[in-house]
Amino acid sequence: MSLLASISDLPKAITSNDVTATRTGPANSVPPMANATPGAAFSRGLRLNMPAPLRRRIPRLATSSLLVGADIAGYLIAYSVLLPFLPDGSENMVLERAFALAALAAIILYASSALYPGYRLHDHEHLRRRTTASGKVAVIAALAAILLPEGTGALLPIFGFLGLGLIFQPAMHGVARGLSRRVGFWGERAVIIGGRNRIPALMAHFTDHWQYGIRPEPCADFSELSPDDRPSIALIADDMGSLTAELATLRKTFAEVILLSDTPNLKVTGLRPADIGGEIGVRLASSRGAANSNLVRRALDLAIAIPAVLVLMPIILIAAAAIYAIDPGPVFFRHAREGLFGKPVHVLKLRTMYRDAEQRLEALFRDNPAAQAEWSTHFKLREDPRVLPVIGHLLRASSIDELPQLVNIIAGEMALVGPRPFPEYHLSAMDGEFRDKRRSVTPGLTGLWQISERSNADLELQQQLDGFYIDNRSLWFDWHILLSTIPAVLKGKGAC
Repeated sequence: MSLLASISDLPKAITSNDVTATRTGPANSVPPMANATPGAAFSRGLRLNMPAPLRRRIPRLATSSLLVGADIAGYLIAYSVLLPFLPDGSENMVLERAFALAALAAIILYASSALYPGYRLHDHEHLRRRTTASGKVAVIAALAAILLPEGTGALLPIFGFLGLGLIFQPAMHGVARGLSRRVGFWGERAVIIGGRNRIPALMAHFTDHWQYGIRPEPCADFSELSPDDRPSIALIADDMGSLTAELATLRKTFAEVILLSDTPNLKVTGLRPADIGGEIGVRLASSRGAANSNLVRRALDLAIAIPAVLVLMPIILIAAAAIYAIDPGPVFFRHAREGLFGKPVHVLKLRTMYRDAEQRLEALFRDNPAAQAEWSTHFKLREDPRVLPVIGHLLRASSIDELPQLVNIIAGEMALVGPRPFPEYHLSAMDGEFRDKRRSVTPGLTGLWQISERSNADLELQQQLDGFYIDNRSLWFDWHILLSTIPAVLKGKGAC
């Protein structure tokens, strides 16, 4: 299909009948953004009462201001936490000034890294840019401490201040983003260009994942809209052929034209965002796998797993005692899974099921075809008769049953982050090409599908999430997944 032809088809693809259907239709359809976005009435008021050039700038400036305020708030919280440990008198005043300068320098670097407002960036790219900026400030502070008399005493407090800021700022950013969205400032209007059968899913995706700053709209005839009234962004989600002339025409029509790449939750064109600056699109990327990154990843695995085993051992032993009290027998079990290059990995877990679990499952399938269908889709059951009462569900929901796999990590059979090592019956439902892809990386204790969908993901989405991770794996992506695992486990999202 021609790209420009797909544009002309958009009004036909999303007619008034389609919009009516989305209000009562399937989950992957969305209503018009004017009805779905918080603060839409406020935003419409801006469009009516403000000159067009100013109307385009004000929301972005307001959002950026809120995000700067959020970063300042994060640093103020960091200062409050450090305050009881700071010296009194003139030394405290010197540190306060150093903190203020460090915060100012970091915010300037954040701005230079396009983090205000930071639209169209993946979460792990936000983390990378923010940490890199804070690291630069820390280096400058270290040099200043060496050059200034008695400056080394301020070095550790400044490092702590910057580190705590990195911890508190994402939460403050979440508040600022939500407030900006609620008043109608967040995001930029965009039209999606692609096959008519793909547009509703893409609109639903960017509506659900509004943090990308994309506000998709049903398309009208562009020839009837003035440049000030049409969306500023065109998102291309179609197969690319020889489209140079058509892309040039689109570039004259829109302020920005973006060729979408895949996202963790939606496969679009097969383009990967790993090497395109962490953005949702623009240019073709290729996967990378440097040996030094694997060495650093292994060192970090050991640095985290060894202390974690020592700290968490009492919890593991208490859980083991509870399992034995309910169903006497072995409290640990080892199950053969597929690891790196197909090598078997004997994954260690706390037992959360009855010892006759397989017989219970077979009996359930004989009496309950619906349970069989659920198992065929997810390879999990929400009401699983095999799971031990109370303790089994608690261990699964909290992922405590997976903690013994820290031993597998120390042994080098697993990593902290990677595709989960599935049983053979699960892998056999996947195609051979994808299984080969999974074998190319070390399986992990946590992964992308655990923080995004957990057990709610069906087989197709599990493959997509794992494939996205493998194609785009990096140390920054791993850190993002690790940091996101904690709130995912605390929420118990999708666990069973």
